[in-house]
Amino acid sequence: MTDNCSRSEPGTILLMGLRNDQGIVLRSYPFGEADRVVVILSPNHGKLRTVAKGIRKTKSRFGGRLEPFTHVDLVLYEGRNLDTITQVSVIEAFPSLRSDLDRVLAAGTMVEVVDAVASEQEPSHRLFLLLQRGLKALDKGSEGADLVTSFLLKLTDVIGFAPALDRCASCGRSGVPLRFSLSEGGAVCTSCRPSGTIRLTAGLTAYLSALATSDLTSLPPSDPRLSGEALGVTRRFLEHHLERKLSSLAVLHD
Repeated sequence: MTDNCSRSEPGTILLMGLRNDQGIVLRSYPFGEADRVVVILSPNHGKLRTVAKGIRKTKSRFGGRLEPFTHVDLVLYEGRNLDTITQVSVIEAFPSLRSDLDRVLAAGTMVEVVDAVASEQEPSHRLFLLLQRGLKALDKGSEGADLVTSFLLKLTDVIGFAPALDRCASCGRSGVPLRFSLSEGGAVCTSCRPSGTIRLTAGLTAYLSALATSDLTSLPPSDPRLSGEALGVTRRFLEHHLERKLSSLAVLHD
């Protein structure tokens, strides 16, 4: 569904006080009696908090175009604190992922984590493209713990604290028995391990490494023996470094 206006290139200045942008809707929350604040990840401007006026009314002109996970094209009126959405059209709605609860939960995990790490008013091209690829993979039918684990590992690389997986994070040695340390930044050998390390099932670091480097649409075959543990370790690592619990990830993992 599109609006009557033609789409402009993202970031193009249209008129004084108006600008065009695009992004993926992360979430929204009530604002006043009839409005909502819509939080959007823009590749050009990072995390945006925008106002959709009248969206909570039955006959809202925005319809369902500002639902979470939707990739939208926007015309924004720049305000002092919050920009107001004046026009919106859907670039991609990812309709197939919405028909399956497991894929909805996976998408919810992706947007929650992106929301947690995205900065406002800072370009987020790599983060935006990662989220877009994750939603595309879900929409095409991919699902399961391995897809979420792969997405989360790629996200740690985008934001600069990817865990060491194929060698000791402390001494750099490879080919030795490894445990996992949240504080040391990944796998550690038995000689370097601090207290509180996590014992890993044999083959888990190689499994995590394969998920971290594979394309989201062509992951390696899932191993039921390792899949759940891989997501659990990745979840704990991410929550440790973000210093917060991720509610949707807890639901998905549990």
